[in-house]
Amino acid sequence: MSEREAHCHELVADCRLRAATDLFAHTWDPVVLAALRPGPRRRRDLRSFIGGISDKALTEAVHRLLANGLVTRHAYAEAPPRVEYTLTALGRSLVDGPMRALGRWIADHGDELLDAQENAGRGSTDTDEDGEQAGRHPAA
Repeated sequence: MSEREAHCHELVADCRLRAATDLFAHTWDPVVLAALRPGPRRRRDLRSFIGGISDKALTEAVHRLLANGLVTRHAYAEAPPRVEYTLTALGRSLVDGPMRALGRWIADHGDELLDAQENAGRGSTDTDEDGEQAGRHPAA
C-alpha cells in the first residue's frame, strides 16, 4: 500500500470524517446554517426565513448545531425575553467553505442531478461497467 493509499484509508476510518459528513445527514441542518449566514436571527425570524420547517424540526436542528459548536445561543435579559442564534467561527468556516463549494457544484450540476433522480424514479435500465443493470446485483 502506497503512502497516499494509507493516508486515504486512515481518513476514511477516522471518526472525524464521519462526524463531518454527519453534519449533512440531517436535512434541515445545512438549511439552518445557511439561514444564519447573514447574521444573528431570532427563532421566529429563523423559522419564517427558512419556510416549510416545522417547529420540531427547527428545535432538533438547532440543538444538533449547538451541540456541534456550529451555532451559539444568546439570551438577552429583557422583558419579554429575547434569544438570538448566530454562527460560531466554526460554523462560519463550514458555511463559507464546504457549503459554499457545494452551492457552486449545485449551480453547475443541479439540473443533471435532478434529471438523474427523475430517470431513476422511472426505472431506468442503465447498465454499469460490468454490464449489470444499475441498482441491481447479479443473482448468487
